[in-house]
Amino acid sequence: SALFFPIGATISVIIDINVNISVIISALIATMYTLVGGLYSVAYTDVVQLFCIFLGLWISVPFAMSHPAVTDIGLTAVHQVHQAPWLGSINSLDIYTWLDNFLLLTLGGIPWQAYFQRVLSSSSATYAQVLSFLAAFGCLVMALPAVLIGAIGASTAWNETDYGVPDPMTKKEADMILPIVLQYLCPVYISFFGLGAVSAAVMSSADSSILSASSMFARNIYQLSFRQNASDREIVWVMRITVFLFGASATAMALLASSVYGLWYLSSDLVYIIIFPQLLCVLFIKGTNTYGAIAGYLFGLVLRITGGEPYLYLQPLIYYPGCYPDENNIYIQRFPFKTLAMLTSFFTNIIVSYLAKYLFESGTLPPKLDFLDAVVARYSREHMDKATLVKSDNIVLNELAPVNPRHSLSLSSTFTNKEAFNYVDSSPELSNTEDN
Repeated sequence: SALFFPIGATISVIIDINVNISVIISALIATMYTLVGGLYSVAYTDVVQLFCIFLGLWISVPFAMSHPAVTDIGLTAVHQVHQAPWLGSINSLDIYTWLDNFLLLTLGGIPWQAYFQRVLSSSSATYAQVLSFLAAFGCLVMALPAVLIGAIGASTAWNETDYGVPDPMTKKEADMILPIVLQYLCPVYISFFGLGAVSAAVMSSADSSILSASSMFARNIYQLSFRQNASDREIVWVMRITVFLFGASATAMALLASSVYGLWYLSSDLVYIIIFPQLLCVLFIKGTNTYGAIAGYLFGLVLRITGGEPYLYLQPLIYYPGCYPDENNIYIQRFPFKTLAMLTSFFTNIIVSYLAKYLFESGTLPPKLDFLDAVVARYSREHMDKATLVKSDNIVLNELAPVNPRHSLSLSSTFTNKEAFNYVDSSPELSNTEDN
C-alpha cells in the first residue's frame, strides 16, 4: 500500500485524473505481470525500470532548475529567500531522535524479503556480494535527483508559477513536491519522463514485495503448517492466488492511506525492531533457538507499542525522558526507544535461548516439555530402540560416521582365516603327522 499510493498520487497530479483510479490501474499492472511471470518478470522488468528511473529523474533536474521562478539552490541552502533554508539544522534536543531514525532506516532496510529474494536467486555468493555493493552505490546515485528536486521546490517562488499561492509547504503538500515540480516547473514532455521514473521506481518495489509476500505465505505457512506433502505445482498455484490477494489488499490499503511516508516508515519500524534482531541471531549467534526468538519478538513488540506512535494517534504507555506533546496532544518521544526495543529483542533472544538450552540439556526440564522441538530432538535415543531408529527417517547418510579402512593390511591377508591356522598349529594329531 505504501508503494501504490505514491504512483497513484503522482499520476493524478500530472495528468489530472482521480487518484483512486490511478492507484487501481498501477496496482493492476504490477499484480498482473507478477502473477504471470513470477520472479523472471520481476527481474527483467527491474532492468527496464532502473533505466527509466535514472533517465527520467536526471533529465527532469536541469529543466526544473533553469525555470525563471527558481532561485539558486546554493543560496537558498543557507539563506532564507522564499522560506527557511532547505538545508535545515538539527536541534540539540532532537539528536537522539535523529540517530534513532537513522539506525531504523539503515538497519531496518537490511532484512527486507525483496532484497534477500534477489540475493538468494544469484548464481553464486560472490555475485550476490558484488550486486549488494553495487546496489548500495546505485541507491546514492538515484537519491541525488530526489534531493535536488526537493531543494528546487524549496527555492521556488510559487506565486510566479501556475501553482499559485500559498506554497506547497503551507498547503501541506510537501510530500507531493516531486510531481508538483514535474508539472509546474518542467515542459510537458519532460513531465512524462519524470512520471515514468516515478512509476518505474514504485513498480520495481511493488512487484518484489507482492512476490516475496506470496512466496513466504506459500512456503512458510501453507506448506509447512497445512500441506507438508504439497507438490511444487500446488505451491505455484497457491503463490499465484496469493499474489492476486495481496495485490488487492495492498490496493485497498493504498486507497485508505493518508500518508505515504507514514506507511513506509511504520513498515521499516517493525522490520527493524522485530526481524533485524532475529536475523542477527540466526547468522551470527550460534545456539539461539525458537524459544528465544519468540521471547525476543514479544519483548520487542511490547516495548515498541508502549512507546506510542503519533501517526496512529497512539499515546505512549511508557514516557521516556524528554517526551513532549505535539499539536494533537500526542506525546513525542525524544529518547531512542526504538533502538532500545531492538536491542532488548536481540539480547532477550540470546538469554532465553541459552537458558532453555541449559535447562533441557542439564535435565532440569524433562524432554517432553520441549514442545517446539527446539532443543531436544523429537526422537531421542533414550526413547527408541534400534528398529524404530532405522524405520524412521532420522538417519541421513551424510551424517553417518565415516569408516576408514586399514591400509596396513594386504588384500590377501584380508581374506585369510587366521583362526583356522592357529587351530592347525595347536592340534596334537596334525603335529604328530608332520613329525612322522
